Amino acid sequence: MGLMLPWCAVAMLNLWAAAALWVDIRIAMLRIPVTVIYVVAILAILLKVKPRIRALGLCLAGFGIVLAWWLSLSPSNHRNWRGDVAQTAWAEVDGDRVAIHNLRNCEYRAETEYTNCWHDRTVHLSRLQGTDFFFVNWGPRWIGHPILSFDFGDEGHVAFSIEARYQAGQSYSAVLGFFRQYELIFIAADERDVIRLRTNYRKDEEVYLYRANVPPRTAQAMFLTYIGYMNRLREQAEWYNAVTKNCTTTIDKELGAEMPHPQGWAYEFLVNGTLDELLYRRGRLVTEGRSFRELKEDGHINSTARRADQSADFSTLIRARAGLSLKQP
Repeated sequence: MGLMLPWCAVAMLNLWAAAALWVDIRIAMLRIPVTVIYVVAILAILLKVKPRIRALGLCLAGFGIVLAWWLSLSPSNHRNWRGDVAQTAWAEVDGDRVAIHNLRNCEYRAETEYTNCWHDRTVHLSRLQGTDFFFVNWGPRWIGHPILSFDFGDEGHVAFSIEARYQAGQSYSAVLGFFRQYELIFIAADERDVIRLRTNYRKDEEVYLYRANVPPRTAQAMFLTYIGYMNRLREQAEWYNAVTKNCTTTIDKELGAEMPHPQGWAYEFLVNGTLDELLYRRGRLVTEGRSFRELKEDGHINSTARRADQSADFSTLIRARAGLSLKQP
């Protein structure tokens, strides 16, 4: 085992290196030849170099060279973006007043057909009435997508969805998410956009709505955490990563630290298809005495959202289905 483990580790590292060359070399015509040359070079080292410890070192050096190149790839805010992520949201905070720019609220005709997406909205922290947790599943038990929404009463709801930012022609791939193919984006949106898109236009996405059990001061701090990170991304782009910078792990530590009685990391933050159940067990959701199964059944809003559709009362109607109080816990 002592002899095998180093070689297994080197094999996995060089497999990743070959995949990184195949996926992330920016000149498409060079991907195949460069990857083939790298693989042939590693095989030649394994077959020809003696002693074996030297071969091991050279294989590690090859991986190190690819890793250094890969880490040098820089994210950018200036690409040919897909229309629904063409703008980055940002906000100006002036005491109680928060002016959000490029808030998304598209007029949809279909999932990929939309117009009039980008708007400005001003909200006041003192009017924050509640914080709600939307959770999206689409089949696999271990995969989900969280969206946090802040209720500012007659100033509307502001929802945040952390996503991969797609260039024109791109779509999400779990495999490509481990490489440097997507930038990271914080989408600030009206619920009639970011929630209705998933319930009314996309297929096979099931959306659940829960009231977050957080006091007003914590809710304000969480909102400002999103705003702060969103503003930083506008100034300095970051890569999306399926493990380290995804819809959950990007700011899970920051949000967790702001909660009363912070609790430690759990695997559900990474394999997040049961994240809502973890939050239930930790007391982070308003339950009103319901079991998790009952809470999830009550919070399943797809049918209500389809009926509400373009109604100006969309947010109110989906909350009536979930049995949510409009009062802050």
